[in-house]
Amino acid sequence: MAALAWLLIPLAAAIGAGLWGSWANRTRKTRGDGPELIGYARFREAMEKPRQGS
Repeated sequence: MAALAWLLIPLAAAIGAGLWGSWANRTRKTRGDGPELIGYARFREAMEKPRQGS
């Protein structure tokens, strides 16, 4: 009986991992690349500006 209990532990862990994997891989609403590209463009503009001051 104890051996059966030890075999059920990995089985339960595998089922839990499968459920978590399917939840983590679910399709989500994607925003697209718009906000990231806008932020990158602002970063490039800031880096291309000449440095003022010292």
